[in-house]
Amino acid sequence: MDIVYIEGLRVDTVIGVYDWERTIQQTVVLDLEMSTDIALAARDDDLSFTLDYGAIADRITAFVAASRFQLLESLAEAVASLVLTEFAVAAVKLKIGKPGAVANATDVGVIIKRFSTAGPDHETT
Repeated sequence: MDIVYIEGLRVDTVIGVYDWERTIQQTVVLDLEMSTDIALAARDDDLSFTLDYGAIADRITAFVAASRFQLLESLAEAVASLVLTEFAVAAVKLKIGKPGAVANATDVGVIIKRFSTAGPDHETT
């Protein structure tokens, strides 16, 4: 299984559990690794046979910007589910961070791996 990735996707959104966080936008940063088979696309040099990372980034950006989750964990689950249901992805590994959320830390966040209904046979690294 091959990997198509998006790294450092920055999106401003309302995220957080504190009252003050519910009134501002904060930046979250997403890294995705998506398992898919790129052999046909590579052979035919044809975008229609692979993942269009521009379209995926646009869809995730719109979704995250409009979301109002309290927890990064909830946002991560929702983004992973979106990717698995809307794109030809066997598995997704998602890292989502909230830079500046903790003093003296560059970033904090979660990393999850989720699989399509095909199962974990297509695990990402």
